[in-house]
Amino acid sequence: MGIDINHKWDRKVRRTEPRSEDVYLRLLVKLYRFLARRTNAKFNQIILRRLFMSRINRPPLSIAALTRLMSKQGREGKIAVVVGTVTDDVRLTKAVPKLTIAALRVTTRARARILKAGGEIITFDQLALRSPLGQKTVLLQGKRTKREAVKHFGLAPGVPHSHTKPLVRSKGRKFERARGRRASCGYKKRRHNWMKLQQPAKFTAEPSYL
Repeated sequence: MGIDINHKWDRKVRRTEPRSEDVYLRLLVKLYRFLARRTNAKFNQIILRRLFMSRINRPPLSIAALTRLMSKQGREGKIAVVVGTVTDDVRLTKAVPKLTIAALRVTTRARARILKAGGEIITFDQLALRSPLGQKTVLLQGKRTKREAVKHFGLAPGVPHSHTKPLVRSKGRKFERARGRRASCGYKKRRHNWMKLQQPAKFTAEPSYL
């Protein structure tokens, strides 16, 4: 008599190929699938996995963030690798440093600023020739929780200990201004207990008998 194994959870929910029909993206997948298999380098495996991802999981990276991350110690002269889009940041007023960037896409203004600084933008097939094992590269990605939608996730807005942004139909005096602020309108939102504990205790000097 055999064992009746429960196959309820056998399904593996992860992408093994990109959803996109873009032929150039699929050629990159073909290239990095080969490199990941034959070189056994972790770098190529990560690149391949990120090429499969949806655009929500490949958030853009601004040149301001890119500049900040590449200015860290030990990253001078290395190639910045972004499996996604590199965008311009108008808040970055100072000149962009000279960088070598490998990305799926670079916006027009970001490209102009990088090239003006004497930098270089390469494609992933060029990266595979220069650094087949990921030598002298820094793998970067944008923050996935920076989306506006993420601010609305979590506990219901207004309930105790919630920091969730409410979906208000309009901003004004008459829209969601009372509930949670005072006891007469539903409830009063209380402070965290740990906030009370973190307040500094009053120091009282004991009398000296010496």
